[in-house]
Amino acid sequence: MNYLKFVISIGICLSVGFVAGMFTSTSVDTWYPSLRKPFFNPPDWVFGPVWTILYIMMGMALYLVWNSRDKKIAITFFILQLALNFLWSFLFFVLKNPLLAFLEIVLLLVMILLTAWHFHRISKVAGFLLIPYILWVGFASVLNLSIYWLNR
Repeated sequence: MNYLKFVISIGICLSVGFVAGMFTSTSVDTWYPSLRKPFFNPPDWVFGPVWTILYIMMGMALYLVWNSRDKKIAITFFILQLALNFLWSFLFFVLKNPLLAFLEIVLLLVMILLTAWHFHRISKVAGFLLIPYILWVGFASVLNLSIYWLNR
């Protein structure tokens, strides 16, 4: 096991989450509480721990793929989905545009699915590590659309 690559893989994902969280914090105490939300909206305190766990799992998956020979395409998809993950926070919380954020999160979900497929071809464990991420972003997509719908 290459511990440096392992730490870098997890660090990359957590760093993206941390910076995205900084964008989130600009509106989470002001604009976001004023929105109407669906009955299934989780309490605000849930998001931080869930995303932290997901970013760690994403980093673990990245590490498993990084050590393979045929990693270039898989890692390219990973980087694209990570960039889209980051962009969503900006669209939703900085631009305060739930519709644009919803359109983007659908693209993000497709990219995560493609990433998981490429990861699974290299390492079944890496592919499986992305399943909770897929499920959470699927839920987040429904939540995002509901927030848009309730506040249009």
